[in-house]
Amino acid sequence: MAQLFSTSKGDITIRIAVPEDATTLLELRLEALSMHPEAFAADVDITKAEGADVWAERIANYARHQSDAICIAECQNQIIGMAGVGLGHWPKTHHSGFIWGVYVTPDWRGIHIAEAIINECSRWAKDHGGVVVKLGVVTTNMSAIHCYTRCGFSVYGVEPKVIYHDGVYYDELSMVKSI
Repeated sequence: MAQLFSTSKGDITIRIAVPEDATTLLELRLEALSMHPEAFAADVDITKAEGADVWAERIANYARHQSDAICIAECQNQIIGMAGVGLGHWPKTHHSGFIWGVYVTPDWRGIHIAEAIINECSRWAKDHGGVVVKLGVVTTNMSAIHCYTRCGFSVYGVEPKVIYHDGVYYDELSMVKSI
């Protein structure tokens, strides 16, 4: 179900990705990994090599199994933000969700689009049996930390040296929200 979100730059639709979004989603993901390699565990070259067909199949599998989803923000048919969400795949962990890959293009930052995407991910998780949703964020990304706090997440731990990029180790805050 799509949600409408009004901003100073126009109306934004927040919705679940479909396989036809794969090429544009891959481009957005590559932008995120290129611009902020210290913030994501995924590798830009490996992600690029996977190609859009892998993303289309992933999205189709998510829809088929209802275990994961990718939430996107779009304005006038242009995808400007994304985040993935999934639930535990075992019966004993199905209640626990995880949000990953949060990204909004630079031109659209500062007007709470990431919050709308995060809130849609949380709603999706709750609608599919989740009671808690978690995420990780590098400790140097203060704007993301503030965004997640505004969305109701709180820090429950620090995982040291999660990311290693250009000779630097990055710690990650583990954050959680009951849904």
